[in-house]
Amino acid sequence: MAANYEDRDTLFNFVVKEGNAVKGLIDSGMSCVPQPFVQPLSERIATPNGQTCEAVQPIDLSQIEGPCHTEVAKQIVEAAETLGFFQVVNHGVSVELLELLKMSAHEFFEQPPENENKAVYLKEVSPSKLVKYGTSFVPEKEKAIEWKDYVSMLYTNDDEALQHWPLQCREVALDFLQSSMAMVKRIVEVLMEDVGVILEEERMNSLVGTKMVNMNYYPTCPSPELTIGVGRHSDMGMLTVLLQDSIGGLYVKPDNGDWAEIPPLNGALVINVGDTLQNSKQWEV
Repeated sequence: MAANYEDRDTLFNFVVKEGNAVKGLIDSGMSCVPQPFVQPLSERIATPNGQTCEAVQPIDLSQIEGPCHTEVAKQIVEAAETLGFFQVVNHGVSVELLELLKMSAHEFFEQPPENENKAVYLKEVSPSKLVKYGTSFVPEKEKAIEWKDYVSMLYTNDDEALQHWPLQCREVALDFLQSSMAMVKRIVEVLMEDVGVILEEERMNSLVGTKMVNMNYYPTCPSPELTIGVGRHSDMGMLTVLLQDSIGGLYVKPDNGDWAEIPPLNGALVINVGDTLQNSKQWEV
């Protein structure tokens, strides 16, 4: 390899400033994890015996309007107050749309080098404040860079999304955002009703607030045990709707327990209750 990717400045310029990202490292023929990506032992995800989080059982949202309303609402509230995570099925977003969403993400991130236009969305040069492409979370401030490329698409209105979001994923991402809003609002209603609050439409729209679609891409890593894709954190805001692919890798951890994976389930969405709603800080992701 011509470039010295063990030198942090060289790597930072190639990956972050030039926008080649983590995928660019892999495409360049890199066969080992550069030191700037190696996480301290305290930040790595230890998963003894491949433990899975059995508590995150799928909740059937199609039952929320029927005679099972009380039981389903109870499941949602208990999950929100304890783990802060739950999986939902029969949520009103078609499996076909979810698959198209995953395909569009791959289409964006896997553009061939000779036809690649991802770097035009780098924060410093993006033609729109609505779209930001990059690597890691805040790479210039992190001791170890996350093994992740991402594109973030802020929603203001349909017209601006269709004009400014990346061509490869704009229509599908907008369809997903629109299709999932009824589910999001219904979950918020259930959580608010549990504390005796009935939300009018205007107040609901205010609570749901800023809408954004983030796509994360995790290139194949030669030594995944040394790195992390997304570091431990809790989410701000109301709700985060997560769509996993078949590879998985979403982990939660109680204060006094081990990391456990929320296994991917075809057609399911994972709901992460944000800091604004969650009463318990017992879990983090």
